[in-house]
Amino acid sequence: MKKLVATLLSLAVVGSLATAVFAEESKPAAEAAEQTYPIKEPREQHWSFSGPFGAYDKQQLQRGLKVYTEVCSACHSMDLVAFRTLADLGYTPSQVKLFAANYETQDGPNPQGEMFTRKALPSDHFPAPFPNPQAAAVANNGAAPPDFSLIAKAREIERGFPRFVFDIFSQYQEAGPDYIYSLLTGYEEPPAGVQVPQGSHYNPYFHAAAVFAMPKPLSDGQVTYDDGSPQTVEQYAHDVSAFLMWAAEPKLVERKHTGFMVMVFLLIFTGLIYLTKRSVYANKEH
Repeated sequence: MKKLVATLLSLAVVGSLATAVFAEESKPAAEAAEQTYPIKEPREQHWSFSGPFGAYDKQQLQRGLKVYTEVCSACHSMDLVAFRTLADLGYTPSQVKLFAANYETQDGPNPQGEMFTRKALPSDHFPAPFPNPQAAAVANNGAAPPDFSLIAKAREIERGFPRFVFDIFSQYQEAGPDYIYSLLTGYEEPPAGVQVPQGSHYNPYFHAAAVFAMPKPLSDGQVTYDDGSPQTVEQYAHDVSAFLMWAAEPKLVERKHTGFMVMVFLLIFTGLIYLTKRSVYANKEH
């Protein structure tokens, strides 16, 4: 009987130790599973187009276009943006035509039934840097770079309660540009204990993980500005983020103007309805 009790006690002790060891080993995995991304929330920036009466800064958009064409377009497409829309940035039709001619696009078939390459026209869209998504993935460590046409609207990080309630009244719609700016300027050395696979880079502002394949794309002095603006990573990131917001919503200013006129009309209409009610029912017995 004593041997049986001793055996049971030994098994209980071994079981407790095994449970403690297993719990300790599984703790990092559980913590990793509970990690939410992005680790750091995007930093709010001041944008000329923010608020109900905001408007795009055309000089900034032109600088952002320069950053996109000289840096981002090497990997990222903008399939939904036509060259002719660059006139909204302040370019003349001849400048737009000259800009489009810097690119080549595939057209056809010709009378012989063959596809051919020609210089792009203002009616064409920005060409993709790769022939297909598979080729893009092969050239970028297995991950095809996303299209930039709507990226500023697609990367809006959710803001928890109660901030999203205040956003309704403040007309906050700059979550996408804030995210893009934070991502481009947020590359850091990984903290102690964080393993970064070879070919990956640590960025706590990335919406899907702590590391991703894209290396730091911007560096000081990389793009030359003609208007004397600072040639820094922060300025580049700010300008290209604004440009991508315009690409995603080029009619933002017109929409705000229309919304303001609608609100004015509704206020006047409400006042007229109230005065009509007072006039019709003023002498009626209730």
